[in-house]
Amino acid sequence: MPSQVSAYSRASGNPEAGSPFSRRRAVGIGVGAAAAFLTAALFPLSPHAASAAEPDLAFGAFQTGHYLTAFGIATNRVELKKDPKAMTLLGELYAGGLGVPQNDVKAADWYKLAAERGDREAMFALAMFRLQGRAGPRDRDAGAKWLAAAAKLGHPLAAYDLALLYMEGQVFPQDFTRAAELLRTAAQAGNAQAQYALGTLYKEGRGVAKDMKEATRLWGLAALADNAAAQVEYGIALFNGDGVAKNEPAAAIMFRQAALHGNPVAQDRLARMLAEGRGAPKNPVEATKWHLISKAGGETNITLDEFVGKLDPETRAAGEKAAKAWLDALKEPKG
Repeated sequence: MPSQVSAYSRASGNPEAGSPFSRRRAVGIGVGAAAAFLTAALFPLSPHAASAAEPDLAFGAFQTGHYLTAFGIATNRVELKKDPKAMTLLGELYAGGLGVPQNDVKAADWYKLAAERGDREAMFALAMFRLQGRAGPRDRDAGAKWLAAAAKLGHPLAAYDLALLYMEGQVFPQDFTRAAELLRTAAQAGNAQAQYALGTLYKEGRGVAKDMKEATRLWGLAALADNAAAQVEYGIALFNGDGVAKNEPAAAIMFRQAALHGNPVAQDRLARMLAEGRGAPKNPVEATKWHLISKAGGETNITLDEFVGKLDPETRAAGEKAAKAWLDALKEPKG
């Protein structure tokens, strides 16, 4: 089953994590793409404005770090037009303490006003507040309600988080079919975590018919978006020729990318390929390096232990030296 590390649990404790802005950064959308996405999501042009290509001044000010200006313009839009997008922006400014003192209660009030007027970004932000216990006690039921409302309006991150709640089976009865539907919404919007999770459901045949071709297609999309877990699954599929044409060199590339992200499974797989010369030239120094790193990360591989043990002292020392920076970093206290 896909790892149930949801948006709200990942964001717990982060004072900005409930915002529709910071959440996009958390799932890895680049700054330029995030700005374009948010401009369209928070302040879509009206049909009349679109024809004139009139920029949104409030969000433009926010985007360039002129928070007080954004606050003033958004406040004016609320007063004159009761604009829910401007309400959401005010909530964001208070949530992050941007240009104004940080105030969760005011942020939640603005998000709620905007959510009640149908703004899906505000619904999602309010759901994060409820699930994290910001501006009040944690309330999973209320959080789930706002996630469902935002997901119904096509919010991809809300759909993803709601799917995890259906897989978890605590707030709602466990329902993998419903979870798959929600993950599909998020996956089609380009959410790499949803693509990975839905691919895993297709691999296991949970909530959908078992289909390795579809699983590998989804993992491939998520791998392109630099999702390490998907890179591992796609690499395994490429190595075995399961659901996709067998391609060991491509598998080695996938494992290397995920290994560089610190994934111990990928590091172990890459070490094995380098030790055997499969998909990449034999390289005992690199094989030793990645084996030691994966082992420090919790992976066990007796075959590679034996491989490293039989190397000449010079080669083994070179591998240990290459791994040292990684091993030192793993020993550093977290937090």
